[in-house]
Amino acid sequence: MDVDQYENFPVASVLLPKALRAPIGIIYQVVRTAADIADEGDWSPAERHARLADFRAGLDAVAARRAAPVHPLLFGKLAGVIAQYKLPLAPFYDLLHACGQDIDTRRYADRSALLDYCRHSASPIGQLMLHLVGAATPENLADADAICTASQLISFWQDVAADWEKDRVYLPLADMRRFNVTEAQIARGVVDDAWTKLMAYEISFVRTTLVRGAPLALRIPGRLGIELCGAIHGGLRILERIEKTGYDVFRERPVLNTFDWCVVAVRTVVMRLSRRVGVEAGSLEGNA
Repeated sequence: MDVDQYENFPVASVLLPKALRAPIGIIYQVVRTAADIADEGDWSPAERHARLADFRAGLDAVAARRAAPVHPLLFGKLAGVIAQYKLPLAPFYDLLHACGQDIDTRRYADRSALLDYCRHSASPIGQLMLHLVGAATPENLADADAICTASQLISFWQDVAADWEKDRVYLPLADMRRFNVTEAQIARGVVDDAWTKLMAYEISFVRTTLVRGAPLALRIPGRLGIELCGAIHGGLRILERIEKTGYDVFRERPVLNTFDWCVVAVRTVVMRLSRRVGVEAGSLEGNA
C-alpha cells in the first residue's frame, strides 16, 4: 500500500476545509506508519508481521481508552481525533489487514481477490472522511467505496512497470489468462493486441466503478465536494491518458500535465454547476 501515491488522501489539498486538515493529518500519520512497517526497511516478513502486531496493540489500546504500548504520542493523538469525531475503529483495522497482505501477497488470483484487497486498503479512507464530516450514510459509504476502489485501481494500472520491479502484479491472474498475457510479457514491456485488450477491459471496469460513485461528490457540500469532483475527473483523465498511449504504461508512467489539469478544472466546475457527472460509464461487455 503505497501511501505516497494514494490519491484518496487529500492531505495537502488547498480545497480541504481548514478544520479537517489536522485530523486528516493525524490519520495520515497513522496509515503512513503502518504502511512503512509493511513496505520499508530491511525487516524480514516475520519481523514486519511482529511490528504490525505491536501496531494493532496500539489500536486495541485506543479502543480500550488506555495508553498505547507503542507509538504513544501518535496513538494519543489518534484517540483524541476518534473521540472528537466519533470515528469507528473498523477502518483502521481494515487498513492494518491490508498492510499484512502487502507483506505476503504479490499476486491476485482474480478480480474478486483484488477488490477484497481494495476493500481493506482503499475503502477505509473514504469511510473515515465521511465520518469526519458527519455524512456516513449507507448511500454515501457505498459511493465512497466505489471512488476509493477506482482510485487505487487507477494507480495500479499507472504503475504496472514499477510494481513489476517490486515483484508485484496487480492485474488479476484470471484476466491475464483470459487475454493470453503472461508475466514474461510484462517483464519485457510488450504492448501487443493481447495486452491492449486486457488493459481496455480493466480500464472499462475502473471507469464504470468511478462513475458509479461520482454522485457522492454532488451530495457533499462545500470545498470537500469540489475536492471530490476534482478527484473523480482527475482519475477519469488519467484513464484517457492511458488509452491515448495505446495502453503503453511501460515506456513512461501516465501522469497529468498542465493542460490535463486545466481540463480537469473545467470539468470539475461544469460538474459542480450543472449538478451532473457528465460522463457515462462504458459497457464492460463491449470491452470483454
